[in-house]
Amino acid sequence: MAFDIATPQRPTGASAAALDHYETVLAGHQCFIGEPVRGLRAALADSPDFVMAQVFLGYLHSAGTDAAPLPVALDCHAKALALPANSREAGHVAALGHMARGEIAAAARVLADVSAAYPRDALALQIGQLLDFLQGDARMLRDRIGAALPHWDQTMPGYHAVLGLHAFGLEETGHYAAAEATGRRAIDLEPRNGWAQHAVAHVLEMQDRREEGLAWMRDDLARWTGDSYFQVHNWWHLALFHLGLGDTDAVLALYDDPIWGDRSELAYNMVDASALLWRLHLQGVDVGDRWDVLADKWAPAVAESLYAFNDAHAAMAFVGAGRTDAMAALREAQQRAMARPGDNAAFTAVGEPVVRGLAAFGDGDWRGAIAALQPVRAVAHRFGGSHAQRDVIDLTLLEAARRAGDDGLVTAVEAERANARLRVVE
Repeated sequence: MAFDIATPQRPTGASAAALDHYETVLAGHQCFIGEPVRGLRAALADSPDFVMAQVFLGYLHSAGTDAAPLPVALDCHAKALALPANSREAGHVAALGHMARGEIAAAARVLADVSAAYPRDALALQIGQLLDFLQGDARMLRDRIGAALPHWDQTMPGYHAVLGLHAFGLEETGHYAAAEATGRRAIDLEPRNGWAQHAVAHVLEMQDRREEGLAWMRDDLARWTGDSYFQVHNWWHLALFHLGLGDTDAVLALYDDPIWGDRSELAYNMVDASALLWRLHLQGVDVGDRWDVLADKWAPAVAESLYAFNDAHAAMAFVGAGRTDAMAALREAQQRAMARPGDNAAFTAVGEPVVRGLAAFGDGDWRGAIAALQPVRAVAHRFGGSHAQRDVIDLTLLEAARRAGDDGLVTAVEAERANARLRVVE
C-alpha cells in the first residue's frame, strides 16, 4: 500500500473507495500511464476532505512548467490548506504551495524532510526527484532515492518505481553500470515503467551505444507507449539513437508522428520537438516548415518566462524560423524574470547566455555564440534538465567552433566528451 510508511498514519479524509481511486492513480503515475486527473477528481468527489488527493491533483498541475495549469495548482493548495492533515500530509501541502509559487528549491527541501521521516512515501520520492530534475541537482537525483532505498524491498508495491528513480539518479551522477542494471531490474519487475525505460536509454545515450539504444527502445514498443503520458520523451530518445547513426529520415518520421504529430502545446513536449529539430539544424538538415509551426506554439508559451530551460528551447524554434520579433520578446521576458522572486530568476541567469548564444548562432556570429556558450557549460546544470538534454549546448558550441575555424576548441571539447562517455563511478 502506498501509505505504508515508517510511522503509519492513515490518510486523512479518505473513504475506502476514495483511497482505491488514489492508489490506482499513484500506481499508474509511477509508470506514467492512465488518466490521473480523472482518478483524483473521482476520489475527491467521493471524499472532498481527502487532503492527499487534493495535493496530488495540485502536483499534477504544477509539475509541467506550463503557465495555464498553475491557477488549478494554486486552488488545490488553498483547498488543501483548509483541510485537516497529519504531519506527513502537512509536509506535502507545504511543498505544493512552494511549487505553485515557483519556489522549486524550497519544495524540494520540504519533500526531502518528508522522505527522511517517511521513507516509504512513494509520492514524496517521485515528486521530490522531479523537483531535483527541474533544478539540475544531480546529487539529489541520486541521494534522495538512495536514502530511502534501504526501507524498500521487492515485496512492496511500487518497489519497481523506486528502482527506476534510483536508476536515473545513478545515471546523472555517472554511475552508468549500476544505473543500467537498476533500470533493467525495474523493467523486469514492471515492464510499463516508463521512467526506468528512460533511465536505461540515458545510459546508452551518454555512452554513445547507439545500436544497443535502438534495440532497447524497439524491443517492445508497447511497454512504454500505449496510454503513457511520458511516451513523447521516450520517442525522443529513440530518435536520438537514429540521429547518432546518421538516419535523419527516421528522425524526421518520428518527429512528424509520435513526437510532435499532434502539435502538443505542453512545454515538455515542445522542448523535445525543439531539441530534435535543433540537432538536425546543426547538421545542416532541411526541416522544411517545421520550425514555423513550432515557433508559433512557443511564442505565447514564453511571453512571460516561467522556466529558463523552456526559454532556451523556445529560442531554438525562433532562430530556426527566423522569428527575430519573438526572440526579442523572449529576451525582454528573461530580463523581467531575473527581477522577479522565485527560483526562475537564478535559472534565467544561466539560461540568458544560452539564449544569447543561440541567437548569435542564428545570426552567423560564430564567435559571439562561442563567447556566450563556452563560459556557461560548467554551470548549465543550474537551469535544469538532464545531461542528455543539456548536451545541445556542447553540440552548438562545437558547430560554432567548426564554422569559426577554431580547431583547438573543437579538439578540446570532442576529447572531453569522449572521456565523459567512458566515465564509470562504482
